[in-house]
Amino acid sequence: MRFGRKKTDDPDPSETAAVEAGADASVDTDPRADGPWDASEITLEDGDETRVDLGSLLVPLHPDLDLQLQVDESSGEVVAVVMAGQTGAAELRAFAAPRNGDIWEGVRASIAAEIIQLGGTVTEAIGHYGPELHASMTLELEDGTRAEQPSRVMGIVGPRWLLRVTMFGRPALERLDDGDVESALRDVVVVRGGTPVPPGDALPLTMPPGARPAAPSP
Repeated sequence: MRFGRKKTDDPDPSETAAVEAGADASVDTDPRADGPWDASEITLEDGDETRVDLGSLLVPLHPDLDLQLQVDESSGEVVAVVMAGQTGAAELRAFAAPRNGDIWEGVRASIAAEIIQLGGTVTEAIGHYGPELHASMTLELEDGTRAEQPSRVMGIVGPRWLLRVTMFGRPALERLDDGDVESALRDVVVVRGGTPVPPGDALPLTMPPGARPAAPSP
């Protein structure tokens, strides 16, 4: 099921003028125009079986993707959800953000510093959702050989929240509009809720009945 953003006021005349003047129409001025969504932007039906309710995240069920939950061993709390398929995966983590202001710049710098400290490489680029990190880590496989693991870390900014998405496999190297991971990501819903949460703190995730935790990511 696909949703459209709720209609807002009439478009800004300056934006209309820019298009008429021949501005680059490929530049997306609203990167969340097709999702991911805030819970206030769509109509959620009771008994909706198209998404799994994980508390602060409603994650779509996709026929080509498995959902796995990453659990902190010391606290037993769910810290992330992974949508995994044959060609790649996306790890989702939701954080509180201020009503006005962008915490992604600081979070991005911290992630880059951590990757470098662990011996990886990282560069910054502009992607569909804005500034993102392209990283690579050298991993040791079970057979003793070493391999490079590329990843792409995106920060999707919504109303008082930040959705941190880390892509692995094919989605880390190229973005496909009709890719399984990319399509599922657009149908994710963030439920910020009204409970005060300090900016930068994780929004709580809950484990549904019958779910199995996944091993923590390296």
